[in-house]
Amino acid sequence: MTSTTPPVRRSAAPGPTERAAALDAADPLARFREEFVPSADVVAYLDGNSLGRPTRASAERLARFATEEWASRLIRGWDESWYELPLAIGDRIGETVLGAAPGQTFVGDSTTVILYKLVRAALDARPGRTEIVVDTGNFPTDRFVLQGIAAERGATLRWLSPDPDAGVTTDQVADAVGPETALVVLSHVAYRSGYLADAGPITRVAHDAGALVLWDLCHSAGAVPVALDAWDVDLAAGCTYKYLNGGPGSPAFGYVRADLQAALTQPIQGWMGSDAPFEMGPEYAPHTGVRRFLSGTPAVVGMLAMQDMLDLLDEACNVAGADAVRDKSVRLTGFALDLVDELLVPLGVRVASPRDPARRGSHVTIDHAAFEHVVGRLWAQGVVPDFRRPDGLRLGLSPLSTSFAEVQVGVEAVRAALLDETASA
Repeated sequence: MTSTTPPVRRSAAPGPTERAAALDAADPLARFREEFVPSADVVAYLDGNSLGRPTRASAERLARFATEEWASRLIRGWDESWYELPLAIGDRIGETVLGAAPGQTFVGDSTTVILYKLVRAALDARPGRTEIVVDTGNFPTDRFVLQGIAAERGATLRWLSPDPDAGVTTDQVADAVGPETALVVLSHVAYRSGYLADAGPITRVAHDAGALVLWDLCHSAGAVPVALDAWDVDLAAGCTYKYLNGGPGSPAFGYVRADLQAALTQPIQGWMGSDAPFEMGPEYAPHTGVRRFLSGTPAVVGMLAMQDMLDLLDEACNVAGADAVRDKSVRLTGFALDLVDELLVPLGVRVASPRDPARRGSHVTIDHAAFEHVVGRLWAQGVVPDFRRPDGLRLGLSPLSTSFAEVQVGVEAVRAALLDETASA
């Protein structure tokens, strides 16, 4: 007798599009994507770790500043608010993203210039010590600045060689520091691999050797938890145009621990760092607080937009919890890795970032020899990652502005472009 019961059909596992939609639907930070100015020709922006999207509030603030505050107040603006902006916004950055008490963070020059000032000051504060520890995988600016200062001051660079797919470990630093070490300069998140360094233990190891520590926070501030005061960090610097969305060339921030400020002499003595700038005195005398690390006239316009991103980060924490931004970053990068394993690894792509989320910042790097040529195809299609030599494609995922659907569209576009490129090679 023939059964009339229809066979049981197994439902197919959800595909990337369905998974992305489910993740976006469950995302407690999803509504914040509407706070950013959309790009008409961009379908997947995967470079938030190089330049953050503008917020809608910033677009309005910039226009309003030109027609109201600048045009209306003119030079009076300095007395009314502009003079205090570098420290007022510095305190906001300290509180919102750095884990730093007031009076330790300032907004000033570019990251390069702030690094120079802080490194020089730290080296002078450790007389008799002539070594600076740095790693070969650090960002070029950090390495170049240190090479110049070492030549200028007769210091020696002690190079660490981390795993290129990871970063500097506590054990490596412990093996490198000693009685000659004046300063250790490392990145909290490695710019290429996205490796998240163990900042607290590394700082303690350096301190045990009598050295100071300077952390580069460019790829962590605004996306990865930072606790400078709790880690007892001496010095830090970072840019504001990545996860803080300050806009192209917005000025960087610097951090100097409160008890070190009076002991450090910064080398670029400008009028805005003096104790009485508007007295126009005959000799330089440094300000008593963190203002002493300012040099020239602050970039007031450049400091406008980052304030709106700080507002959004505060709001996100208030609405969804203190760990919400980091949790979203981990989910985004985890989803990106799942798609890479599913769609790209079979094509010969190699993951060059840590798979352990506790060791990963907010970007994922994947390697393939064809990516240098593929990136142009992607940009033309409105899919925007970035390329880092020799063959790395970085997917930079900014937690408040990036959707899971963007990640899905972007990785699928990478697959299609890679197939086209290899087929035509």
